[in-house]
Amino acid sequence: MFYFYDSATVTLLVLGFLAVLVLFKSICIVPQQSAWVIERLGKFDRVLQAGPGFIIPFIDRVAYKHSLKEIPLDVPSQVCITRDNTQLQVDGILYFQVTDPRMASYGSSNYINAVTQLAQTALRSAIGKMELDKTFEERDMINAAVIAALDEAALNWGVKVLRYEIKDLTPPNEILRAMQAQITAEREKRALIAASEGRRQEQINIATGEREAAIARSEGEKQAQINQAQGQATAIREIADATAMSIQKVGSSIVQNGGIEAVNLQVAERYVEAFSEVAKKGNTLILPANLGDVGSLIASAMTVVKSVKDKEGSAQRP
Repeated sequence: MFYFYDSATVTLLVLGFLAVLVLFKSICIVPQQSAWVIERLGKFDRVLQAGPGFIIPFIDRVAYKHSLKEIPLDVPSQVCITRDNTQLQVDGILYFQVTDPRMASYGSSNYINAVTQLAQTALRSAIGKMELDKTFEERDMINAAVIAALDEAALNWGVKVLRYEIKDLTPPNEILRAMQAQITAEREKRALIAASEGRRQEQINIATGEREAAIARSEGEKQAQINQAQGQATAIREIADATAMSIQKVGSSIVQNGGIEAVNLQVAERYVEAFSEVAKKGNTLILPANLGDVGSLIASAMTVVKSVKDKEGSAQRP
């Protein structure tokens, strides 16, 4: 079946199609965290933010589309020369963000390439001011120097450099072997120092222990001698006290009735016991030239006892 339309109907259909096309072209949906740069007749007009926007078809056009997210950029590896003329293979990663879509569109023909090249240049400059050993210790300082150099230039590109991190520092193999040998020697040195310090401390501890032990022994011997002297003094006092009490009791017994006779008998018994002991210890018996000397000895002893008794009696009478 064929349908025939007059020219007016065809014209209306064409105009309707064009109207729909124009309406479709005039609506722009900008994604979140994105910005579109609009040019009107080849000249910058405005920046569309996230959400719906309207443009004039065939007059306005979307010239540039920028992501406002943080972008990680891998900086290619490069060879850097340190202050002490040592080569280092260095690579890093750069984090930046577009803050001004207009400047990012017209400030540089390719801001990503510009940021990359400037990061490599700043990195070579920062490492060239340091010696090899410092480059391993001062990574934060190198990162800060690169960021400072990029921030100053990236303002004209509508870009904000957030962070820069060195991923790897690789010296030549000869330098690596020398560094390994240096580390090994340093560790061996520390081990020897630690061992010598241990032996020194051991000798100090032994000497201190021997000194304290000698002091303790001398203190013990001193206390033992003091205790022994005090014991001997106490024993002498006890013996003296006992002797005095014995003499006192003997004297008291003499002044009583029969005391003289008892002393006379005891002296005779001691005299006889002395001669008997001499006879037991040897084959020779020693006797006095005159046996009558026994009586004279007893008489002399009794005279002394009697004189003592008379003195005590006269002292007791008023």
